[in-house]
Amino acid sequence: MSRAPLLPVADALTRVLQSARDALPQEHVPLAQCRGRTLAQNVSALRTQPPFPASAMDGYAVRAADIANVPTTLKIIGESAAGRRYQGPLQTGEAVRIFTGAPVPQGADTILIQENTTSEGDHVTALESETLGRYVRRAGLDFSTGDVLLKKGQRLGPAELALAAAMNHPALPVTRRPRVALLATGDELVRPGEEIGTDQIVASNTFAVRAYAENAGADVIDLGIAGDNFSAIEAAIRAARAHGADVLVTLGGASVGDHDLVQTALAHEGMELGFWRIAMRPGKPLMHGQIGDMRILGLPGNPVSAIVCGLLFLVPLVRALSGDPQAGEDRTEVAVLAGDLPENDSRQDYLRARITGMKDGHPLVESFSRQDSSMLRILSEAQCLIVREANAPAAKAGDICRILRV
Repeated sequence: MSRAPLLPVADALTRVLQSARDALPQEHVPLAQCRGRTLAQNVSALRTQPPFPASAMDGYAVRAADIANVPTTLKIIGESAAGRRYQGPLQTGEAVRIFTGAPVPQGADTILIQENTTSEGDHVTALESETLGRYVRRAGLDFSTGDVLLKKGQRLGPAELALAAAMNHPALPVTRRPRVALLATGDELVRPGEEIGTDQIVASNTFAVRAYAENAGADVIDLGIAGDNFSAIEAAIRAARAHGADVLVTLGGASVGDHDLVQTALAHEGMELGFWRIAMRPGKPLMHGQIGDMRILGLPGNPVSAIVCGLLFLVPLVRALSGDPQAGEDRTEVAVLAGDLPENDSRQDYLRARITGMKDGHPLVESFSRQDSSMLRILSEAQCLIVREANAPAAKAGDICRILRV
């Protein structure tokens, strides 16, 4: 019996993202806990910044007209410091000692920087003139009350958090973090540090996939390892639902061998299969489906296959569930091949590669000679994946290609 043709990568990603077409609910979270979160609403400023005209330099607050002709001497009538302004107006022939960030006194319109002065007692002599408004930060220079400065769908990094704080927001409306449950399967697997049987290996895929999920903004639930036992796998699937997982990621066991029970167990638990087997290398056995509100991603068991599929499909899925409107954007970039590549077959290829330099303003990339999907060492040495389209013709050194950073 012939199988259905393999699903193209782009079509597979579209279907994965369609399962996340509605972002998760929002919640208000203290600002200190918002790093990496995605805004669920536009956020506007609750105050004006700066709230008053402020000095951009240390020096003297003066009237520009008073120092139009230099040298000229002014009387120092007080001091204005950050958090402690000078009270009262400034008159003709007067100056106020001022420091960076301090409010500019009423009547002053310019800052005479201290490098251009000499002082003695309560008098200061201007050695150079300044233009009107020089070194004065006007009120609202940065933003004003009501300005929408952070947009729905924006991911919050250090700069955005600082801006939100300056806007006087102690908490922000963000999308709830997606809950991703990870289940490794296979009698051959043990955790790092556990006793290893003669025919067993250490489970490694979970750690990379977990890192990708967390970096994308997910909270991860580790369901451990289920052996090649139908009941154990079913119990783990139910545990994922009990934990309220938005996504269940299975690692291994999604093929059709006698010991590959995952797809059967998922179907028994009510999974609606979206697709299985896609036209990519590594990662052909990728599976996608849904049990109620829980999305399913069945990743291959080979380490590199699992990790590449996690990068290509799990990361965009988590970002989409987080409300990121650019979750499905093309994350590849232009590069230049450092060596020849043969023609490709009907599967889209992701070749582990190193970046060896720059050429014509683009990274110069060299594919590793060995691409076996079990070899983690090569993946750890790679900085990127060279993306080869299905049926791509042979390519020569110096040709343009596209890469995906890992």
